[in-house]
Amino acid sequence: MASLTYDLTLAGLSVGGAAALTGIGLVVTYRATGVLNFAHGAIAMVCAYLLRQFTVEWHWPLWPSAVVTLLVVAPAIGLALERFVFRPLAVLGGDPAQTLVASIGVFVLLVGGAALLWGQGARDDAPTLVAADPWGQLGVAVAVAAVVGAVLRPSGGRRAPRRWTRFGRELRAVVDDRSLAVLGGIDADRVAAAGWAFGSFTAGLTGVLLAPYVRLDPYGMPLLVMEVVAVAVAARMRSLPVAVLVALGIGVAQSQLTRFHPSGWAEPLIQAVGANLFVVALLVAALVLPGVGTRDALPRPATPPVRTPAGAWIVAVVLFLIPLGFAGRDLHTSVQVPALGVILLSLVVVTGRGGQISLGQAAYAGLGALFTALLAAGRFPLLPSLPEPAALLTAVLLVAPLGLLTGRPAIGRHGLALALATFAVGVGVSRFVFAQPYATSGLTLDRPAGLDGDRAYYVVELGLLACALLATHALRRGRTGRALAAMRDDEAGAAAAGVPVPSLKLAAFVAGAALAALGGGMLAMGVRAFDPAAFDPVRGLLWFAAIVVLGADSTLGALAAAALLVGLDAGTRGGVAAAVIGVLAALTGRFPAGPYEAARTALTRLRPERSPTPTALGARVRAGLRAAPGNGRPASHTTAPPEAPRPTPHTTAPAPAESGGGRGRKRGPASRRATPSTRPGPPPPSAPRSSPRPPSPPASPPSPRPEPSLPLQARALRVSYGGFIALDGVDLDVPAGRVSAVVGPNGAGKSTLFHCLAGTLRPSRGAVRLYGRDVTRVPAHARTRLGVARTFQQLAVFPSLTVAENVRVGAEQGRIADPGAAVERALRLLGLDGPVRSLPAAGLPTGTLRRVELARALAGSPRVLLLDEPAAGLDTYEVAALTRVLRALADDGTALLVVEHDLDLVAGLADVVHVMAAGRIVTSGPPAEVLRALGPTDPRDPLDPAAGR
Repeated sequence: MASLTYDLTLAGLSVGGAAALTGIGLVVTYRATGVLNFAHGAIAMVCAYLLRQFTVEWHWPLWPSAVVTLLVVAPAIGLALERFVFRPLAVLGGDPAQTLVASIGVFVLLVGGAALLWGQGARDDAPTLVAADPWGQLGVAVAVAAVVGAVLRPSGGRRAPRRWTRFGRELRAVVDDRSLAVLGGIDADRVAAAGWAFGSFTAGLTGVLLAPYVRLDPYGMPLLVMEVVAVAVAARMRSLPVAVLVALGIGVAQSQLTRFHPSGWAEPLIQAVGANLFVVALLVAALVLPGVGTRDALPRPATPPVRTPAGAWIVAVVLFLIPLGFAGRDLHTSVQVPALGVILLSLVVVTGRGGQISLGQAAYAGLGALFTALLAAGRFPLLPSLPEPAALLTAVLLVAPLGLLTGRPAIGRHGLALALATFAVGVGVSRFVFAQPYATSGLTLDRPAGLDGDRAYYVVELGLLACALLATHALRRGRTGRALAAMRDDEAGAAAAGVPVPSLKLAAFVAGAALAALGGGMLAMGVRAFDPAAFDPVRGLLWFAAIVVLGADSTLGALAAAALLVGLDAGTRGGVAAAVIGVLAALTGRFPAGPYEAARTALTRLRPERSPTPTALGARVRAGLRAAPGNGRPASHTTAPPEAPRPTPHTTAPAPAESGGGRGRKRGPASRRATPSTRPGPPPPSAPRSSPRPPSPPASPPSPRPEPSLPLQARALRVSYGGFIALDGVDLDVPAGRVSAVVGPNGAGKSTLFHCLAGTLRPSRGAVRLYGRDVTRVPAHARTRLGVARTFQQLAVFPSLTVAENVRVGAEQGRIADPGAAVERALRLLGLDGPVRSLPAAGLPTGTLRRVELARALAGSPRVLLLDEPAAGLDTYEVAALTRVLRALADDGTALLVVEHDLDLVAGLADVVHVMAAGRIVTSGPPAEVLRALGPTDPRDPLDPAAGR
C-alpha cells in the first residue's frame, strides 16, 4: 500500500510539474502584458508537433531539434504575436474585449493551421525529451520558476525594503499604464515582447513534455493545457510559488483518486472527477474565487448599429433557398447550416444584445442535442419516450434554466472573470457529461415522421430558423431591446436609469441557452446521431470568435458565419474555417471596426478621387460668395448644425440672462475642458472673463420657506479599502427643495459617499435611508425605481441609442404612467426636443451628452437627484442654463445633491455646502460662509486649503 501511494505521488508530481509550467507561462505573460493568453495551449500543441516533425519525419537528432523548437521557434511565435497582434491593441488602449477576441483568434488560427498541416488524427509517436521519472519534469518546473522569480519578484526580508529588479519595475509600470511608462522612458514594446517570448517558451516546453504521454492532436492537447489555467487563476495571476504549489497539489490529488473504486452510482462520478480534477479546479477557481480582470468584456459601440440593407436580406434568403436544389452529399452538408445558424443566434442574444461574453454556448447546444436524443430513445430519467418534435421542445425547456450556470456568475463578473466562468462551464459539461459512456454510448436519433428526406427536413429547419430570427429581432426593439442596449453600452448607466441589470443578464443567458439547445437538437437530427466532438469546447471558442468578427449584434452576420464555418470545412479540408476565422480575429487590433468596415475603407481609398469642375455659372457664384464681406465660406456651410455654438430654441439650452446668483460667471477648470464644437465664443457682458465673480453674499430669504423634509439621509457611513478608510462615520442630510453640495480635495471621500448614496457601493457600517426606509442593501436600479436618480462624472450614455431613446430608457424603467409624455417633458426642459432628438448619442458633443444624461435622469420623475460633477466639460452658456434648470427643480421640491469641484457653480447654486476631508465632513453651512472659510486656493486644486499657503 505504501509503495502504491509513493508511485501515485510520483506520477502526480510528473503531471503537476507540467501543469506548473503552464501556470508559470500564463502568469508571466499576464504580468508582462495584462493578457490572459488563451492561445497558450495552442502554442504548446504547435511546438509539440514541430518537435515530432523534426525528429520523426525529418530524422533530426533529438536535442538539436529541441533547441530549435524551444529556443528559436517558440519565442519567435511569442514575438510575432506581440508585434503583429497585441501591440496594435496596446497602442489603441488595450481594450479588454478586443484583446480577448484576438487571443481566442490566435488559438483558433493555430488549431486550424495544425489541422491543415498535420491532419486531425491523433499521434502517439511524439519524442520523449524528459524521461517519465517525475523528478525530471518537476525539476524543470522548479528551475523555471526560480529563474522567473529572481527576475520579477522583490527581494529583501520582512524588515528590509522590498526592491524590484529593473526589469520587474519596468514590467509593473507597463502593465499598470503603458502610455505613462513610455513617457517615463521605458521601452514598453521591449518589455511586452520579452513577456510574450518567455510565455511562448514555457508553452512550448509544456507541449514537448506532455506530448509523449497524451494524445497529440490539434483539438485535444490545446484544450488539455487550457484546463490548467485554473492554476494561474488560483494564484491570482500573480504568485509563481502559489501556482507551482497548486499545480503539484492537484496533480498528486488526481493521481491518488485513481485508487478509489466505489461500487454503484458513485463509481462513474469518482472516476470522472479523478480523471478531470484540473477541470474541477477550473470550475472552482472561475466560479467561486474572486474574479480576475474585471474590466468590461465587450467594447461599447462607438457608433450605432447600421441597419442591414434590404438587398442583403434578399441575397441571404436566396442563398439559403439554393440548397433545395441540391441532392446527395451536398444537401446533407447544407442541412447543418440552419441548425448552426440558430446556435450562433444564441450568441447574438447573449453577446450582441446583452454585451456579455459567453465561451460555453457549445455546452448548451450539446445538452440540447443530448437531451433530445435521450428523450426520443426513452433513456431520460423519469420521462417516457417522446416523439422527436416533442423531444426537441422538451429538451429546449430543460436546457433553458441551465443558462443560469453561466448567467448567475455573470451578475458580478466582467471581462476575463466572466470569460473564464463561461469557459469553465463549457469544459465541465464536456468532460462530465459528453465524455461519459453511460450518458452518450449507443445514442442515435431519427428525424420526425415524414421528414426522413434531407430536402423536407431542410424546409422545416428553415422554418425554425425564421422563428429564431424573429425572436432575436424582437429583442432589439421595444422596451426590452432598449434596456438590453443600455446594459450592453454601459452597465452602470443602465442601472442608474432603473434597468434591472442582474435579472436582465439572467434573462439573456436563459434565452441564449434555449436557442443554443434548439440549434443543437436540430443539428443532431440533421446528422441522425449525437456526436460529442461536434460540441467540444474548442467549437465554442470558434463560434464566439466568428460571431464577434462578423458582427456580434448582426443576425445576418450569424447566418454568414454559419454558412462560412460549414461551407469552408466541407468544401476544402477540415481546419480551413478555423484558420480563416482565426486570422480575422487576430487582426482585431489592426481593423477594430471589423472586416466589413476595413474592406469598405480600402475600396474607398482605391477609388480614384474626382475633383468636380464647376460650370461657368458655378464658378461665378463661388467667386461672388468668397468675395462677399464677412463670408469665409459658402452660405450653405454657415448654417448652424443642431449643436452649433449659438443656441436655438430646439437645439441647445437657452443662453443665460443677466442675473445674479452666480449665473453667467467665469467658469472654472471644467470650462476649459469644453469641446471646441460647443464653445460659444465671447461670453455675454454679464459674465466678464477678466476676473472671477465672487460668490454671492447670503441673500435674505425672499419669502418664508417651509422647513425642508429629509428624503435622503446617511448615518455613520464607514467604508474601507484594505487599510485605507475612505469614509469614517459620515452623517449627511439631503433635504427636499434644497441644493446640497459636497466639496473637498481629491481623495477626501466624495465619490465614495456618492456611490453609497446611489447604491453602487455598500458601506461596511452605517445606514442610508430614503424617506425613513433603510435602503442600505437596496441595489442601484431598485433605488432608481424608488425615486433616486443620478448622473456620472464620466458620461454614462448609451451610444447605440438615439437621444430620445436614451431618455426613454429612464422613463420606461420607473413608475411613470405615461413614459412618452415624461420623455417629451424632459427633452423640452433640456432643449433636446429639436432635430437632435433623432441623432444617435455616439459622436455628440460633451455638452449635449451631459444634457442627455440629465434628461434621462429627470424622465423618471425622481424625488432625489444626485449629480456627480455635472458641469464637467460644459462651457459658460451651458453651465448657466444648467444652473437655472437645477434651481427650478429644487424650487419644485426635488432634493438635489451635487458633488462639484467648481466653486463658482457651488456658490451660485447650493443652499448648503459640506466640506469633506480624510473621509469625514469637517464643516457645513451656507456657501458664502463655508467657501470664505476655505481661504486662498491654488488653481490646480481649488478645494485644497493648504494649496494657497
